[in-house]
Amino acid sequence: MQMADRLLDGVRVLDLAGAEADAVTRLLADLGADVLKVEPPGGSATRRMLPTLAGAGIAFAVHNANKRSAILDPLSEDDRRQLLDLAATADIVVDSGLPGQAAKYGTSCAELADRYNTLVALSVTDFGAAGPRSSWRATDPVLYAMSGSLSRSGPTTGAPVLPPDGIASATAAVQAAWAVLAAYYNRLRCGTGDYIDFARFDAVVMALDPAFGAHGQVAAGIRSSDRWRGRPKNQDAYPIYPCKDGFVRLCVMAPRQWHGLRRWLGEPTDYQDPRYDVIGARFAAWPQISVLVAASFAEKTMKELVAAGQAHGVPIAAVLTPSRILASEHFHAVDAITDAELVPGLHTRVPTGYFVVDGRRCGFRTPAPTPGQDEPRWLAAPAPTPAPSGRVGGYPLQGLRILDLGIIVAGGELSRLFGDMGAEVIKVESAEYPDGLRQARTGDAMSESFAWTHRNHLALGLNLRDTEGKEIFARLVAEADAVFANFKPGTLTSLGFSYEALHALNPRIVLAGSSAFGNRGPWSTRMGYGPLVRAATGVTRLWTSEEASTDASRHAFFDSTTIFPDHVVARVGAVLALAALIHRDRTGDGAHVHISQAEVVVNQLDTLFVTEAARAAGVAEIRNDASVHAVYPCAGDDEWCVISIRSDNEWRCATSVFGQSELADDPRFATSESRIAHRAELVTLVSAWTSTRSPVQVAEALQSAGVPAGPMNRPPDILEDPQLIERKLLADMVHPLITRPLPAETGPAPFRQIPPAPQRPAPQPGQDTWEICRRLLGMSPTEAARLIDRGALFGPTGSSESRASVTFGGDRNTSVTLGPTAAGNRPDS
Repeated sequence: MQMADRLLDGVRVLDLAGAEADAVTRLLADLGADVLKVEPPGGSATRRMLPTLAGAGIAFAVHNANKRSAILDPLSEDDRRQLLDLAATADIVVDSGLPGQAAKYGTSCAELADRYNTLVALSVTDFGAAGPRSSWRATDPVLYAMSGSLSRSGPTTGAPVLPPDGIASATAAVQAAWAVLAAYYNRLRCGTGDYIDFARFDAVVMALDPAFGAHGQVAAGIRSSDRWRGRPKNQDAYPIYPCKDGFVRLCVMAPRQWHGLRRWLGEPTDYQDPRYDVIGARFAAWPQISVLVAASFAEKTMKELVAAGQAHGVPIAAVLTPSRILASEHFHAVDAITDAELVPGLHTRVPTGYFVVDGRRCGFRTPAPTPGQDEPRWLAAPAPTPAPSGRVGGYPLQGLRILDLGIIVAGGELSRLFGDMGAEVIKVESAEYPDGLRQARTGDAMSESFAWTHRNHLALGLNLRDTEGKEIFARLVAEADAVFANFKPGTLTSLGFSYEALHALNPRIVLAGSSAFGNRGPWSTRMGYGPLVRAATGVTRLWTSEEASTDASRHAFFDSTTIFPDHVVARVGAVLALAALIHRDRTGDGAHVHISQAEVVVNQLDTLFVTEAARAAGVAEIRNDASVHAVYPCAGDDEWCVISIRSDNEWRCATSVFGQSELADDPRFATSESRIAHRAELVTLVSAWTSTRSPVQVAEALQSAGVPAGPMNRPPDILEDPQLIERKLLADMVHPLITRPLPAETGPAPFRQIPPAPQRPAPQPGQDTWEICRRLLGMSPTEAARLIDRGALFGPTGSSESRASVTFGGDRNTSVTLGPTAAGNRPDS
């Protein structure tokens, strides 16, 4: 095993998980943990869950790679005792479902945590182990509805559009991995384990497309926390155009990008006015500009347009299908797709995994084990750990110092996650090019997005292009634990701070970066924002619905108002960065770790991509998942719910709730295949029942019968959700520069030993420069003043908030933006 595969070498993980949490332990296995999956005789039932390849569950095969499997019989006293022995010597145990597999062996995650003081126990359920909706069941579509994501997806009127199936579960898995790794790091610090009652619903509310979190540069100037109940009106902030062989998407934000588009269009006379450099003016005129773009693009291919756009400095991406991604030269060049024996005797293309460590891929190594392939024992001695402090109840990352060069959402959110867990985070910011999230509406001193993303930060105004500014940064690196950045590849090197240079200053440093398409490969130099990543990775093509109303003048894709994958990219980065710090603490060696947003997207949809690859290769029979997930109208104005029918039994239960039990045996709906074939009739029939009830009434009635269903929540509904209130997911965060309290997450999950996240207000530009100069750099006031005067540093009085402000016009749901961003480079969102 290379170092890339062993950041968590020696960490023992007891895997009792089912389908809901298999992906959590797969992440730990990718990072080198010894993950031992315990299965009953005959193997886990999830091994046969649809979709299947030659009878083997594709999701199980993908999410259990790199693990080992042991058989323990719950009916055997010896085997039950052996399970307890494994838990006693494990570092982490992961279980899922109510009551969970541990219950079959006469115990539970909570009891294991009580019994073994150093164990970190994670219990994964849909809605949590307690609370008024703890017994509810969720599917990805139900989670989309209840988390608020559905309310921002689809046309302005008519049925909302479900995002692609799989993203919600994958996002929850990453959040769970971050929570359990933070608790494990806390165990290393204080010597005490933890019990985490983890709810997938909580995770999706926080980490997929949060209503109360950073909304991205394009919307940072919008007052987004009003109790708005409407549907998003701007469906084409990132316009998509048909071309000769498909579609392409533009993402023109900065003035220089607009100038490039103008040159590409032949410098049209009507749009030479400098006022169009401001995006608000361009948005107002875009219907007319769009006519020129559409005419120019119509007879060109996607490949021709992407090449021309890149040559003109215009952010553009082809709207590709999943099958095109699997064959992409880029993903193969960087080993993001590998040919693997997914099930015995059958090879197909598989996404390799999220992580790159020191330039080496860290992911798929061995296929999922056969049931009982391994002995129920650990492979090696436990990893050496530092002597615990014994200080229980503090923040796990207290004492770590992070130099944060991150920008917009993915970069800012990564450092915020560390700040919430107690790290000292120093936001290093340019006076000339402030973080794009600092843009605010005229009259507002700070955007809500910046306040959410940069709480618990210190702000250092520093010019990294100045010689003395570089020297100051080098001094800070020498005493830091990590540097976080999400500039385009090559930017840090051009500033003189490549990983090799950072390592020379501090051999223990961890450099954690992310970029749109990774830091190597044919696409690495492409300009990248989240909407372009979604287009280039197949998500935009999948984000559609035959049931959504469209007119002939518009394409059928509805992912414009989401900021996926930015928030989950930050959490993937956090897992990887913390694993690197764990390894550093044990070995003394730093690391360069990197995340590609595009690869995150592909791995979020790994089951879909593998199914498509196997189907294209024709390697064996594929049975598709025959669940029927649909959005249904409810009583009231623009009110909707989601219902998932996954099995014949759930359909039978649903028909009883509808008061039409005879439909259970109706040949149109009696089997999964017939329900798929008659989907339109089923939706019409069920809609007649749902349309006379409120979304909550529908959900409560079906959930009481064991059928997954959920109301389409908007932001005000999320604040009033009884389960989230019971679990204290959100708490009001007060900022002196913002007139209203902001609902903000209290932490990645409810811990026993880790307190809720602190809520120190996000800083103004350069707010802490003087303090950092005095406390960390030992500068005199005279020296700090000299450096500020010559522009190497800036303090709070040297930064004008108006520089990051712009006058916004139009509707309150119209997205607007400013450029440029930090260090003069485009963000990777």
